[in-house]
Amino acid sequence: MSMLILGLVIFLGMHSVRIFVPDWREKQVARLGVLPWKGLYATVSIIGFVVLIWGFGLARQHPALLYIPPMWLRHLNALFTLVAFVLLAAAYVPRNRIKARLGHPMLLAVKVWALGHLLATGMLRDVVLFGALLAWAIALFAVLRRRDRLTGTTYPAGTLRGDVTTVLIGVVVWAIFAFWLHQALIGVNPMA
Repeated sequence: MSMLILGLVIFLGMHSVRIFVPDWREKQVARLGVLPWKGLYATVSIIGFVVLIWGFGLARQHPALLYIPPMWLRHLNALFTLVAFVLLAAAYVPRNRIKARLGHPMLLAVKVWALGHLLATGMLRDVVLFGALLAWAIALFAVLRRRDRLTGTTYPAGTLRGDVTTVLIGVVVWAIFAFWLHQALIGVNPMA
């Protein structure tokens, strides 16, 4: 469990610099330059992610059950995950109304995905992983929405084409992940 926690601290810590020390971040960007800062950010994030994945694998070897969720929550999680994939697509597809309205759909995707997994799983390792990601996404979303309001940030208006493209990409990627990749990469069949 300690490696999982270390991975979360490194990964989420790097992704939380903007929340807790925004002035320090700006000084580093000014001192190093934008590209070197992005390189450092990416390197630390990847290291944290690798340690997180490794730690989760180690934690699986020592299962600790906290609660047994009802089976219907597993099916509900499939719906939560579908919504999360559409929100994730909205972060990248240009000119969609989801991003125009919500501003930070990737963080909403993390929140929905993590909440769904917390409801559907009951192992300690899952609660640590998904609980940490949920707490981080809630905090960062609040900070970024507040910043958007203070700076008057608006996002480009969405179009029907952007909305349809967002939903189609989200659904297709969700189906590929749910029906094939989740089992291959995670070792769990979410549709079983």
